[in-house]
Amino acid sequence: MASRTIWKGAISFGLVHIPVGLHTATSESGVDFDWLDKRSMDPVGYKRINKRTGKEIDKENIVKGVEYEDGQYVIVSPEEIAEAYPRTTQTIEIQQFVDAAGVSFVYLERPYYVAPINKGHKVYALLRDTLVKTGKIGIAKVVIQTKQHLAALIPSGDALVLNLMRWGDEVKSLEGLDLPKAGAKNMSPSPSEMKMAKMLVDDMSGDWDPEVYKDEFKAAVMELVEKKARAGKTETVIEPQEESPAYADNVIDLTELLQRSLKGGKRGGGGGRGGKESASDSESTGGAAKKTAARKAPAKKAAAKKTAAKSAKTAGKARKAA
Repeated sequence: MASRTIWKGAISFGLVHIPVGLHTATSESGVDFDWLDKRSMDPVGYKRINKRTGKEIDKENIVKGVEYEDGQYVIVSPEEIAEAYPRTTQTIEIQQFVDAAGVSFVYLERPYYVAPINKGHKVYALLRDTLVKTGKIGIAKVVIQTKQHLAALIPSGDALVLNLMRWGDEVKSLEGLDLPKAGAKNMSPSPSEMKMAKMLVDDMSGDWDPEVYKDEFKAAVMELVEKKARAGKTETVIEPQEESPAYADNVIDLTELLQRSLKGGKRGGGGGRGGKESASDSESTGGAAKKTAARKAPAKKAAAKKTAAKSAKTAGKARKAA
C-alpha cells in the first residue's frame, strides 16, 4: 500500500533545491480507547465550548489570542500572522551541517521519511550519500501546518529522515538534578567493578532488532477484547463519516536549478543563510496545504445487542485528551 504524502516542498541548501514529499514514519501502537455514550453506543467527539458559559460556539466566532500578561490577550488574525512572517512554508531550509554525534537525542521529537519527487532523485541521493560519508546531519527550519519547527535531516539507509526537534529553550537544563559528576574521584569505580560491569554489558549486547520488542500491555488488552468479542459481548457503533484533507500538488520541477547549482553556484555562508534567491527559487514555493472542512453526518442510534466478532471493528478516533 502506497504511503500518503502529507507535505510537499523542497530541501534547500545553498542554491540547491531538492523537491521532496514528507511521509509519516511512525504509527501509534497503543490501545486506541474511544469515547462512547454508554446509553446509546454513539461515538463521543470534541466540541468547541466556551469555558465561562459552557455553551458550544461556532468556528466562525473563534479567534487566535496570545496571552502576554495574566488574563490579558492580544488578538492576531491569520493575515497578520502571514504578514509578520511572510516566509515560504514549503521549504526545508538547511541552516547548517553539524556532526551527527554532536546532537543529543533529547532534542529529537518526531521523525518523517523524506522522499524525492519531480525528478529530484539524483540530487537527493547526492545529499544523502554526502551526509553519510562526512558523518554530518543537516539542521533545518521548516513550517508544517502553520507552525515553524527546528529539524534534523538525517541519512538512514536509502532514506533521508526529517526528525522534528525541540527548540533549545524547550529542553530543560540539568541544573538542580542530583547527578554524579563525570570524572569525580569519589564516584570512580574500582578496576574490579568496571571489569564486572563491562562483562555484564558484553553479555547483554547484541544487534538492534526492533521486532524483538513488543507492546505487552497492548497484547494483553487486545487478548481481552478478542475474548469478549468471541463471547458475543460487543456493541455496534455507527461512526460519522469525515472527508479526507486535500493537499496541494504544485511543486515545480527544479532539475535545471539543481544542475546549475552543482556546477558551482553557491550561496553565502553563515549557517546556510544569506545570498539572494533566484526567480526559480521564489516560483518553486508551493502553496501551503489546505484542509477541507470536515463534515459530520448525524450519529445513528444503535441497539446494544449481541453481534458477530466482525462488528468489533470501530473506526472512531475521538480519543480522550491526555
